[in-house]
Amino acid sequence: MLERVVIWIGGAALITATAIDTVAVIGRHVNLPLRGSIELMQPAVLVVGSCALIAAAIAGNHARIRLLIDRLGPPARRVVDRLSDLGTALFCLVLLTGSVWLALDLWSGHETSELLGVPWRVMRLFANVSLVAVLVVTFARAAGRKRP
Repeated sequence: MLERVVIWIGGAALITATAIDTVAVIGRHVNLPLRGSIELMQPAVLVVGSCALIAAAIAGNHARIRLLIDRLGPPARRVVDRLSDLGTALFCLVLLTGSVWLALDLWSGHETSELLGVPWRVMRLFANVSLVAVLVVTFARAAGRKRP
């Protein structure tokens, strides 16, 4: 259920990003440019990428070297799968640490985009929450549970 919701949210964000870019390109050609289209694209792409990470973590489809893993026996495969999950979790944890550090350091800076004033703090908060979701799912999988 959660996987379907995440996929639908990511899909809606992808369609939104495509629509924004399409309107921007058409607008440039008819001399009615969409001001700040790149600034509108950034939050949409953030949502798409975050949803893709969460959906991949839920489905267990993150990057793995199947050529090697498929040749292992079941006991060794379980060990390698858990090590892979822990490696993914470690990477996300390091990424989250840096992202939280940056968010805390710049939270009161009231950073916004130049043309439209899109608040960066909201985007950083969304990215951090998404990384926490990936970590929860990945740790649950590494602990032996298939679904969180």
